[in-house]
Amino acid sequence: MAKTKTIEKAETPLMGQYNKIKQKYSDAILLFRVGDFYETFGEDAVKTAKITGIVLTKRHNGSASEIELAGFPYHSLDTYLPKLVKSGYRVAICDQLEKPSKEKKIVKRGVVELVTPGVALNDNILDNRSNNFLASVYIGKKNSAVAFIDISTGEFLVAEGSISYIEKMIQSFAPSEILYPKV
Repeated sequence: MAKTKTIEKAETPLMGQYNKIKQKYSDAILLFRVGDFYETFGEDAVKTAKITGIVLTKRHNGSASEIELAGFPYHSLDTYLPKLVKSGYRVAICDQLEKPSKEKKIVKRGVVELVTPGVALNDNILDNRSNNFLASVYIGKKNSAVAFIDISTGEFLVAEGSISYIEKMIQSFAPSEILYPKV
C-alpha cells in the first residue's frame, strides 16, 4: 500500500509580513495597506466588518485554508478609522514605506500610527464639546492615584486618595481610555 503525501503550501510573503507585524500589535486592529486599500485579516476583519458595515469576505492565505478579509480604499480612512476608535479599539495603521517595484516581491511596510480612544488627534474622532481624557490608575496598599491627560488640549490633572475617591474621579472625568499596570 503506497503512502500518499499531503503537500501544504507555506503562507504567502504578504501574509508572512502581515503576521510578523500583527504579532507586535496583537492588541490592536491592524489596518494593513495593500496597494490602494487598507485590509484587515482574521478576527480583525470580522470586527472591522461588523463595526463599519463593510463586506466580510475570505482569501486564500497560501495554504489550503482561507482567512477572513475586510478592506476599504485608503482614501476612506477618515470614514472608517473614527468608527473603529469610537468603538473602543486600538488601531495600528500600517503603510507601505516604499513604492512597489517589479524587482521586489514584497514592499516594505510598517506601522506609522497607533490610534487609541485616549490618544486620538483626528478631528473626525474628537468631540470638540468635551475633553478626551486618557487616564492612568495606580492602586496602592494605602492610597491610590489617578492621572488624566487630554493631549488635544494639554490639560493634565492628578489626584491621590482612597480607592472610592479615585473611582469617583474616574466617573466624573469619564476618560476615553484607562491605563493600569498588568497584574
